Amino acid sequence: MKTKSQKESELKKGEELLAQSNAVLLFDFTKVGTADMRNLRKELKQNGNPLLIIKKRLLNLLLKKRGGEVPPGLKAPVGTVFVSNIETAAASVYKFFAALEKEKKIDGIKMLGGYDLTQNAILPQEQVIAIGKLPPREVLLAQLLGMLAAPIRSFLYILQQKGDSETKSQ
Repeated sequence: MKTKSQKESELKKGEELLAQSNAVLLFDFTKVGTADMRNLRKELKQNGNPLLIIKKRLLNLLLKKRGGEVPPGLKAPVGTVFVSNIETAAASVYKFFAALEKEKKIDGIKMLGGYDLTQNAILPQEQVIAIGKLPPREVLLAQLLGMLAAPIRSFLYILQQKGDSETKSQ
């Protein structure tokens, strides 16, 4: 059990992280190994999204200061990612849990949801998982470019075939 001074220092650290964040992502870290958590923490920190393990009650106090609240119904221990860019953080956490699930270390993606600090809105679990499944920005742009170029490419192919058939008929 943590002492009052340890909890106060956790709150202070949480306030600093919350001031720099646009959102908070929550995940369940039960049955996740220490080495795996260390790897996740390292990856998130490289992307500018620090991970903090904090009690739900203390997290609720932090969010209430910003006009928010912890999503209701959380029963498991909660890992908190303080997010500056929700897309990259959600993708990192999703990939982490998908890899653990593939290795059969855990069962299911354990993302619990989050809280958007810019809009003061709770992010449901399904929405956070959907954001995490999105491919990177560059891939999405390449897919969009492919979709835009496909009709033009098809039209040029038809013109080429028509031109080839006319030259054969002469």
